Amino acid sequence: MKILFAGTPEPAAVTLQYLLDDPAHEVVAVLTQPDAKRGRGRSLHPSKVAQVAEAAGVPVHKWASLKASAEDAGEIREVLRGYAADGVDAVAVVAYGQILPADVLDIFRHGWINLHFSLLPRWRGAAPVQAAIAAGDRVTGATTFRIVPALDAGPVTGTVEEPVGLEDTADDLLTRLTYAGRVLLAESLTGLGSGDVTPVEQPEEGMTYAAKITTADARVDWARPAVEIQRVTRAHLPAPGPWTTLDGERYKLGLLLPVDGEETPVLTAGEILAEKSRVLVGAGDGVLEITRIQPPGKKMMAAADWARGRGDLFDDGHAAFDEGEN
Repeated sequence: MKILFAGTPEPAAVTLQYLLDDPAHEVVAVLTQPDAKRGRGRSLHPSKVAQVAEAAGVPVHKWASLKASAEDAGEIREVLRGYAADGVDAVAVVAYGQILPADVLDIFRHGWINLHFSLLPRWRGAAPVQAAIAAGDRVTGATTFRIVPALDAGPVTGTVEEPVGLEDTADDLLTRLTYAGRVLLAESLTGLGSGDVTPVEQPEEGMTYAAKITTADARVDWARPAVEIQRVTRAHLPAPGPWTTLDGERYKLGLLLPVDGEETPVLTAGEILAEKSRVLVGAGDGVLEITRIQPPGKKMMAAADWARGRGDLFDDGHAAFDEGEN
């Protein structure tokens, strides 16, 4: 099938490369976000998708907006209709980062087919991977669907499931879903082209919404149950990164692990206790182990190494993080 590809960050670039290598599909052109300023010099850099496309010699369109009110809206639609006239049947979409106006959605025979990292209708919205972890979902997955004006509400063309482990961070889960999802997207496009796949409308029952993640969301509230805190920290790794405060200063945290057993000390919410090879912290109903921590102005380090530099943490847990109510 002749397709366009629309996407911007690293997960989208991985999927684009897979489609470029797939003999069943011909990527005629790529749509991505304009070059962005990054680094100390704030120089312009192309997106990961643009880099993959340019390396493969595929034309790249870096339109700032597809809205009907955009200055070049007419020209954009003329270009898209031209691709449709030349036999492009669909647009594969992965984290494009733009809202698609209703008037472009039906230009192509099979529309715009989006790869979304949840099992729709659960976790529509911007941060489905983080939401699934934070909610304690034991299984999540990826879904391909045809984009409609309503958010992530279009008919489904395929799904793949993925278990969520106790130590899975958002980065771990997103990586696995990216590699499983790229295959799903390719198969969905193939099935649409052959007629073996028929889009199926989503049920409204079971619909949930995953809002965009903020730094405030990643602050740890030590008064919450240990299992909830552990999930929240995993959901926000690596970005924006779970954090807390100690003596008025912000500390970033790595993975937290549940602690149980007869010899587990009793700690109040936020209370810190360093043992010989581990650092413990109290939660609302239990104890967690801090594996890594980043003090202000320093790099992320093993929590045990940090504790050895602070003798007060070995003194029956007198130091304590602020509870951090959100």
